[in-house]
Amino acid sequence: MNVLQAFVTATATLLAVLVGGWLTVRAQDRLWRRDQDRQWRDIRLTAYTDFIGAVREYVAFALNPAARITAVPRPRAPGDLMPFFDDEGARYRERLESTKTALRLVAGRPEVVSQSSALVRQARLLAAARAGSTADALPADRFDELWQAERRFLDVARAELGLPSAFEPPGQ
Repeated sequence: MNVLQAFVTATATLLAVLVGGWLTVRAQDRLWRRDQDRQWRDIRLTAYTDFIGAVREYVAFALNPAARITAVPRPRAPGDLMPFFDDEGARYRERLESTKTALRLVAGRPEVVSQSSALVRQARLLAAARAGSTADALPADRFDELWQAERRFLDVARAELGLPSAFEPPGQ
């Protein structure tokens, strides 16, 4: 009977150690995954914030009365006008392009990338329209389309980050 009790006790102890070790590994894995998710969320939030800031700077430069902008037709589809800036404006274009690339690198959903492209396109169309006129003479629909594109981008970015829409009341 002592040998049987010793065997049962040893087996139960070994089983308890194995179950405890397995539970510890699972808990550590969940913590690691949660930490990874948090780090990626912070990286994406920074990239999206930088991108929105670059878009706003680009638009602000395009609306500056002193800005020198020229526009030429795009050689391929969709055939719209492409804006070109002077040396001062080139840094705004470069910042927009680099933040767009960084966003594409870290985005977790294709909707974020497509909406960022739509926003960049609207900003470029606004700058191209500004090339042929003053900021006061720009059509209102150009601004409406730009802000709608920004809103759509913010919606998909917030959804990816696990945040509710900023444009709808909670519960709708």
